[in-house]
Amino acid sequence: MHRRPAKEMFFMKPTIILFIAIQLFLTPLGAQGTREDYQRAERFLPDRVTRLVVDGSVSPNWIGESSRFWYRKEAWPEKEFLLVDADASSRRPAFDHAKLAAGLSKAAKTTYEAKSLPFDEINFVDGEKAIEFSAGRALWSCDLNEYSCVAKGRAPEVDPRLRRLRGRARRQADRAGRTDSPDGQYRAFVRDHNLYVRAIATGQEIQLTTDGDELQPYATGWANLTDIVRQSTAENPRPGEPIVSWSPDSTRIATFRLDLRSAPLVSALQTSPPGRLLPIGYTYAYALPISPQLPTANPMIFDITTRKRVDLDVKPQQLFYGGGPRFTWFKDGRGVYFREVERGYKRIRLQSADAATGKVRTMIDEQAEPYVDSANFWTEVIGDGKEVIMSSERDGWNQLYLHDGETGQPKNRITSGEWVVRGIEHIDEEKRQIYFTAGGREEGEDPYFVHLYRIGFDGKGMTPLTPEKADHDIDLSPDGKFFVDSYSRVDTPPVSVLRSAADGSVKLKLEESDISKLKATGWKPPERFKAKARDGKTDIYGVLWRPTNFDASKKYAIVENIYTGPHSSYTPTGFAAYRHTCQSTAELGFLCIMIEGMGTNHRGKAFHIVSYKNLGDGGLDDRIGAMRQLAEKYTYMDLSRVGLFGHSAGGYDSTHALLTRPEFYKAAVSSAGNHDHRLDKVGWVEQWMGYPAGKHYVEQSNITLAPKLEGKLLLAVGDVDENVPPISTYKLSDALVEAGKDFDYIVLPNRPHGFGNEPYFTRRRWDHFVRNLLGVMPPENFVISELEEDE
Repeated sequence: MHRRPAKEMFFMKPTIILFIAIQLFLTPLGAQGTREDYQRAERFLPDRVTRLVVDGSVSPNWIGESSRFWYRKEAWPEKEFLLVDADASSRRPAFDHAKLAAGLSKAAKTTYEAKSLPFDEINFVDGEKAIEFSAGRALWSCDLNEYSCVAKGRAPEVDPRLRRLRGRARRQADRAGRTDSPDGQYRAFVRDHNLYVRAIATGQEIQLTTDGDELQPYATGWANLTDIVRQSTAENPRPGEPIVSWSPDSTRIATFRLDLRSAPLVSALQTSPPGRLLPIGYTYAYALPISPQLPTANPMIFDITTRKRVDLDVKPQQLFYGGGPRFTWFKDGRGVYFREVERGYKRIRLQSADAATGKVRTMIDEQAEPYVDSANFWTEVIGDGKEVIMSSERDGWNQLYLHDGETGQPKNRITSGEWVVRGIEHIDEEKRQIYFTAGGREEGEDPYFVHLYRIGFDGKGMTPLTPEKADHDIDLSPDGKFFVDSYSRVDTPPVSVLRSAADGSVKLKLEESDISKLKATGWKPPERFKAKARDGKTDIYGVLWRPTNFDASKKYAIVENIYTGPHSSYTPTGFAAYRHTCQSTAELGFLCIMIEGMGTNHRGKAFHIVSYKNLGDGGLDDRIGAMRQLAEKYTYMDLSRVGLFGHSAGGYDSTHALLTRPEFYKAAVSSAGNHDHRLDKVGWVEQWMGYPAGKHYVEQSNITLAPKLEGKLLLAVGDVDENVPPISTYKLSDALVEAGKDFDYIVLPNRPHGFGNEPYFTRRRWDHFVRNLLGVMPPENFVISELEEDE
């Protein structure tokens, strides 16, 4: 056995003594970042915590145009489907769960339990005598009288973007993208890049186009990288559902022909495709701010009886990111209306087109400096185009106006005040009333709390309908008679009630959260706080999470979760905060914080435009100032050890903070970041950074600033990111190498954009902060287990 010399056995070198002293200095009294802390942090990951809570939030699924809806109640591992009749203020099981489980088990030749059925969504069919649902890979139909179940083919793919929508927005999107005609007789589809219609009863096909090809297909969206990788082809992939809009009388289809001939191209390399030894390279269309030409779409209308095509008299529509233009038919079927957005977002027009002639006229022409905020721009066509309700920031606050639909001229203002309209929920044309959500109107309340209001087209009769001082998640019935209101605060779990839209009175209490299991873990709610922005006057808001073993006598490093995309606001206002990754991060021995700095949305134009052509600002000085103000109150906050992490735009933000505020931020984890805005999508970047791409794009690029790196940086990217091209992170890593900077780097094979909460990456993010802010070595090769459905 090798023995060390005696001097090495009994004496340590001065450098070793110094290293140990530094480690002792960096490590707070009472171990943090231990394996035990990691195990506790794992228990507080979002997918684990949701199993500890009976969530009182209700997401209603309205049946047709009625006041009846079903919803799913979950108390893991059990779930139940409930049916509500709002007119009768009644609630009951949507079906006999035991009988359905037995019928499905028999048909599928397996065993299902009544309290854990293998689906989450249902659709009432056959006059509500049956339901359809997807289980496994099949679409099933079950009769609700005999409870006999039949497989009807392969389960359809559900657009995840549609799944995230609720209420009126989802119904509108569903109608706009429906492939079956309203009368149920025809189904639109695409074959070999051409548009067809099939008679459902007979199978007879009508071919509407013959000249479609790969670069100019009909009714086909602009594919993203995920679509392409899924089909393992560098070519424009086989289309899914066509993008069409049927006329109310089922005789016409509004759609478009995509034109990719001049589309800008980018490349990606799938480094380790499953089942293949060698990588696959893809070149695909992607519109960049530096692209002089973009993909376009040529709108048109087809008459399926005569097969006549009418091209709309409008220039080709520029496409900024995926998809294609969407058309809404007037109720009388005489034509369609659609939005036309000019590159640079200084002008948005609401256009209408005559179905017979293709003639196009402008109904609304909204122009603004420095931009029209498309993320919070609402238009509603009234009386088949006679009037238009539109939101505008023309006085500095997003408010509603009534316009003449024929002339485009304003008729009267509907709402006013220093507060923000957040959405239009329902229009009652007969009573000439609008139901809308807004924030900041109620004096003394958090301005981010959303409430529901009703007002007349003439601006009279303003009526608040949600009295609780909380954040309200609203879903109105299609007939406008009722709404489901799920309300909460970060420290108050959700309650869901059915209310009358006439006066906001509660008709039926639906659900109330049970968080007893969560509280039994020692969990305490995060704290929502208020501070002053950089100007010393403007209120800004944030949320602070503490670990369950919090000890006010200790000093805690701080980890900030950052995302500053100006299209919305992000710091939690409702109890959904308990699902946030900040709690699990705090369990490692940190304070975790989120702050809404200036430059984000929903607080008025002056607050918002701080970020215009200035995404590099990130509200960083507001955030730093807020933490300093908070540290005066809470002496356990250690401002000498602050890190931050973010994904996507937050990936840019976190790296940018490390590069531009190294005196404050010491460590960052940046995933899927758009590190140079010249390398991100036109549809997001040009709204906030302007067009054309000027020198400010270069000056605010993390790639440009790479030589300034001082802190500890971990970069991560998926090699098939469909949202932000991976080249953005690749080029940043190259710039850091060229500058001789040390940094950590993970390329995750076969990962698209949304990998931010994957177990492996989550653990690596934890490790980075434990090592660089706590000054201890993380537990070696800690594995976050994947949850099983029946665990």
